[in-house]
Amino acid sequence: MKKKILIAGGDMRQIYCAERLSQNYDIFILGIERSYFPDNMQIYEAGDDMEFEYAVLPVVPPDENGNISAPLYNKNLTVAEVQRFIKRGSVVFIGTDAERSRMYFPNSTVIAYMDSESISLKNAIPSAEGAVQVALEELPVTLNGLSVLIAGLGRIGTSLVLMLKGFGADITVAVRNECGAAKARMFGIKSVYTGEINGDFQLVFNTVPNLIFDSSMLEKFPADTLFIDLASRPGGFDFNAAKKTGKKVIWALGLPGKTAPKTAGIAVAETILNILSPV
Repeated sequence: MKKKILIAGGDMRQIYCAERLSQNYDIFILGIERSYFPDNMQIYEAGDDMEFEYAVLPVVPPDENGNISAPLYNKNLTVAEVQRFIKRGSVVFIGTDAERSRMYFPNSTVIAYMDSESISLKNAIPSAEGAVQVALEELPVTLNGLSVLIAGLGRIGTSLVLMLKGFGADITVAVRNECGAAKARMFGIKSVYTGEINGDFQLVFNTVPNLIFDSSMLEKFPADTLFIDLASRPGGFDFNAAKKTGKKVIWALGLPGKTAPKTAGIAVAETILNILSPV
């Protein structure tokens, strides 16, 4: 007999996550309309008298009022509703911010699946693809030959470099130290230290979750430069300064869930499976 997992709330990533997990577990849902699931997928509604040893919550953590993100549900979903289904000693998977979420589930082991290095690597490609898609939709020119700055050369920054090279973009990366500069040379692209960024770029991607583009930095760029922030909160821009100076900044949070929910959802499921049944 398969063990049971409760899938509570979430966006389309949770649908594909549930579909993958259903190969190993019986899936019960809460805070998701049944119509979003494939007709041939065997899932169950969580019953009032049920308790679960495992629960999967959305990538987005509960808000300060205890509301759980549930865009695929026609009602509100709260932590209190989920709590009554959680068995003492259970494992609750949350996307991020496990420390804060532990106060909601004090009798459970709370694990932030987005903290996994494997899922970060898997999400880098759909994040970069989504960022390029945003740029293509917003820019009035081609990426070929375009002067592009990428702040940060981590997982997403590296994926962006590889993709933009294929478009023939003129790429420069903003780095903090010689190690980053050496990595840029390895990729055959230019680099500049973060404190020495000039404004000679038509497109800027930021992947660093620290303030880099403050008012004095933004003033260096032309009015028509497009800025795309891929960093998690608090982001890398002074958004108020950008608004005052008329700079267009798109904070593209959660791109894998928007542009590649199946890929992102399967990555979540495989991370959970690896935690529950490590190879």
